[in-house]
Amino acid sequence: MPDKHLSTQFDSDLDKISSRVMELGGLVESQIHQAIYAMSHHSTESANQVLEIEVRVNGLEIEIDRELASVIARRQPAANDLRLILAMSKTTANLERVGDEASKIARMVKSIIDSGTARALPSNDLRVAADMAAGLLRKALDAFARLDTSAALDILKEDDQLDQEFDGFVRKLITYMMEDPRTISSSLDLLFIAKAIERIGDHAKNIAEFIVYVVKGTDIRHSSLNDIETALR
Repeated sequence: MPDKHLSTQFDSDLDKISSRVMELGGLVESQIHQAIYAMSHHSTESANQVLEIEVRVNGLEIEIDRELASVIARRQPAANDLRLILAMSKTTANLERVGDEASKIARMVKSIIDSGTARALPSNDLRVAADMAAGLLRKALDAFARLDTSAALDILKEDDQLDQEFDGFVRKLITYMMEDPRTISSSLDLLFIAKAIERIGDHAKNIAEFIVYVVKGTDIRHSSLNDIETALR
C-alpha cells in the first residue's frame, strides 16, 4: 500500500478494497486447486465445487467494482492513488477471468469423465503446467499486496516457461490423437484444459504488469522483457 494520506478514511477505504481483492484472489486460488485435483483424480465432486465457487467469485467482483466506483466518486483520487485504484479494478477483472478458466477446466473434466476415456488420456502430463500456473497466480497476488516490482519481473519471466510447457503438451497430445483416433473428442477437451491453464498464467502476468504501472507509472503491456528490465532500473 502507498504512503499514508492525510485522510485516514481514504486509507481505510483503500485498505478495505485491497483486502477484498485478496479475498477474491483466495477464492480463485481455491477454484484452481479444486480444478487441478478434479483433473488429476477424475473427480466429478471437485469439478462441481469449482462451479459452485464461481457464483461467489462473480458476486465479489461486482461488490469490489461498486466499492471502487464509490471511492473514485467521493475521493477524486489523483496520481499514484488513481493508478492504484485502476490497477485494483483491472486485477479484479483478471481474477474473475481466472475463475472462468478454472470453471472451464471443471466442465471439460466432467465431459471427459462422462465420455469414459478419462483413464486413457495423458491428463497427468498437464500437472506440471497446472502447478506452475497456480504458483504464478499465488506469486502475483503476493507481489500485488507488497507492490513488489522485482517479484513482478520474475513472474513475467516464469510465464514464458509456462508457455513452453503448453506448447510441448500440445505437440504430445497431437501425437497421442494420431496414434489412437478414438480419443480425438476427449483429447480436444484436454486441449481446452491445457489452454485454460495457459490463460491462467497470462492473467497472472497481467497482474504483474499492473504492479509496475502502480509503482513506476509506466505501462509495460506488450513490451519486451529487455524493455521492462530497463524501465525498472
